[in-house]
Amino acid sequence: MNGKVIIPLVEGDGVGPEVTSAMCKVLDAAVRRAYGDSRGIEWKEVLAGGKAYEQCGTYLPDATIDAFRQYGIGIKGPLMTPVGGGIRSLNVALRQGLDLYVCQRPVRWFRGVVSPVKHPENVDMVIFRENTEDIYAGIEWEAESPEARKLYEFLRDGMGVNKVRFPDTSAFGIKPVSREGTERLVRAACRYALEQGRPSVTLVHKGNIMKYTEGGFKKWGYELAEREFGDAIASGKLVIKDCIADAFLQNALLKPQEYSVIATLNLNGDYISDMLAAQVGGIGIAPGANINYDSGLAIFEATHGTAPDIAGRNVVNPCSNILSGVMMLEHIGWNEAASLVVESLEDAFSAGVATADLARLMPEGKPVGTVEFTEYIVNTIDRI
Repeated sequence: MNGKVIIPLVEGDGVGPEVTSAMCKVLDAAVRRAYGDSRGIEWKEVLAGGKAYEQCGTYLPDATIDAFRQYGIGIKGPLMTPVGGGIRSLNVALRQGLDLYVCQRPVRWFRGVVSPVKHPENVDMVIFRENTEDIYAGIEWEAESPEARKLYEFLRDGMGVNKVRFPDTSAFGIKPVSREGTERLVRAACRYALEQGRPSVTLVHKGNIMKYTEGGFKKWGYELAEREFGDAIASGKLVIKDCIADAFLQNALLKPQEYSVIATLNLNGDYISDMLAAQVGGIGIAPGANINYDSGLAIFEATHGTAPDIAGRNVVNPCSNILSGVMMLEHIGWNEAASLVVESLEDAFSAGVATADLARLMPEGKPVGTVEFTEYIVNTIDRI
């Protein structure tokens, strides 16, 4: 993509305005430095979350969904979870409403960042987390509700289920995992691995216990890989393997270099993403994207929460949103600008310049505010 691009932008709640402002300034500087006036981003604000409710009376206006569909891309800050009825999670609603079936989370160490592990440089993985099924489908019933009793009676009388220990006070949830949902996720992960020159895709599951849901994910994933990527597997360009989820959490600490691309279900992916982020310095530098690899629609996002306790205090780390912006630049093929941002961040971290959450752990850390950190990165981009 050349020239000017229009990108819908959700500011976000809590610390959202601060991290979103930082991201825009850094990306604008990188694009200007890389391409001069020949390319640029026109940010188009769309509403979601608290600001949307105040102005439109709804947390997720149709106009916002329409804008993402129209432009095929977007980026957002963290969003609140509405209290009371309605949407359980705005993030989940966006993913399901736009069928953004891959939650993609790259995890790597940045030079200068202090990590709790001895060799964070060995952590270099890209997580492909299924985004639309599993427990996050939101199919559940409250304990002692009429619906829960009705479901239990059906399970007991119609399905012969006798393993519910305390039926009168049990809540129930349904975990859908489909062949189609598995196949499109694993297909996207395999294609990504081959395109990026990554050696392996690991299917992470709990199929030893959930034999037909997570076990199905493993079975269908292997079948898809063998059917559609058999030549790459036979030639050694791609290795397909699997790992039980709890074993993976251990192995990712002990021998992370054995893993490259991870394909996993929704709940597993949630745990794995945060655990791996902790190994390289925390969720504050963990970017993310929600992508439909069939339509090309992609929304990039800060992976942390709204942190209302520090909102407006000029202390929040904007790197998650900035690095999500890097993913967005790479998605549209503006790799030169993306590289400038990464180089500038590593320059800052190596000099001990960071927001307090990272700087306090650096041997000669120089904690700065959100605004000051953003200015440092922009100035670094301008002088590279």
